[in-house]
Amino acid sequence: MTIVPRGVGPERPGSALEVLLIFLRLGVTCFGGPIAHIGYFRDEFVVRRRWLNERAYADLVGLCQFLPGPASSQVGFSIGLMRAGYAGGLAAWAGFTLPSALILVLFAYGANALAGPTGAGLLHGLKLVAVAIVAQAVWGMARTLCPDRTRASIAVTAALIVLFAISPLAQIAAIVLGGLAGLWLCRSVQTSDGEHITVPVSHRAGIVALALFLALLFGLPVLACHGAPEGVSLFDAFYRSGALVFGGGHVVLPLLHEAFVTSGWVSDDTFLAGYGAAQAVPGPLFTFAAYLGAVVGQSPHGVAGAAFGLFGIFLPGILVLIGALPFWDTFRSQRAVQATMRGVNAAVVGLLGAALYTPVWTSAVRSAADFGIVLVGFVLLTVWRAPPLVVVGISALGGVVIGQAA
Repeated sequence: MTIVPRGVGPERPGSALEVLLIFLRLGVTCFGGPIAHIGYFRDEFVVRRRWLNERAYADLVGLCQFLPGPASSQVGFSIGLMRAGYAGGLAAWAGFTLPSALILVLFAYGANALAGPTGAGLLHGLKLVAVAIVAQAVWGMARTLCPDRTRASIAVTAALIVLFAISPLAQIAAIVLGGLAGLWLCRSVQTSDGEHITVPVSHRAGIVALALFLALLFGLPVLACHGAPEGVSLFDAFYRSGALVFGGGHVVLPLLHEAFVTSGWVSDDTFLAGYGAAQAVPGPLFTFAAYLGAVVGQSPHGVAGAAFGLFGIFLPGILVLIGALPFWDTFRSQRAVQATMRGVNAAVVGLLGAALYTPVWTSAVRSAADFGIVLVGFVLLTVWRAPPLVVVGISALGGVVIGQAA
């Protein structure tokens, strides 16, 4: 039996349709990559709907940052799962993923309607709204999760690690060091009782999911090397890429490049064109797999290949998440783990702060006019409490105006 957590979740279970409609709207408005998505989710489910409180949400983000796979999609799946069970988790994934996947499949067939200065300005405006969303997330989470000098220092240290390190594992290292610092320095912080998070996943189901994750990770390459149909090799390429990604969706680029370009399945120009398009669409970057599945020379390809790619690249992250969630609340209720998670939460704020600068700020803000659009969006979000969709529209329009004036 699932017990609804006090002060953390809704007072009544929701429906899968409710979850689908909310995430479908997020799926067409969440521009800016995984860090921006976390900001959108926080505004929707912590600030507006109060399905989670700030601490629980930060813990969930910290957990998903630890696990392989697309962190923002895992956070969304977890929220849907807690709201409406497995059907809610699937609805959250489908609503958030399918809009960008469909756009990229159209792009694979040559439907590129965003050409010219107007289209470029529109895409630039969408990047600017991501800056405002991330800035809002950093501001709100820092006030709640870094209220003292110790945790503020952990956050700054984590940001510096990510900003100056060159390894793709820097985010993982920052979170681990934040957790160790919290275990050492944050034991004396008082915490409230009763903030338990219960997910509708049994321990047995979690163990089965982890076993399946490992079986596919090690079993698919064996099958691919022993005369299995070529579709198995294709699925293995997507699955391994999704299973070995730590530290954000952009880390999947070298893995997919190695799997598809080096092997000769996709040309380098075709690969880079699709990756560029993936930066311009809402939703998770992992939907790049839909594009690759559509254009790959192997069978299946086209629409069937796109579905194949989406399923293959997202499956490992969902399996490992389901495997971890049943044990999460037990661990986080222990005093030592609570101290560790305080450090992890502060480190997550630092990661958000670092990402606010690069790649979010550095790739979008190029002039005083750009900064003005970001400033307007930030004030609308934090002071006027405007819906993110309104801010997206205003920023997109501002981008078009700047593009025409250039």
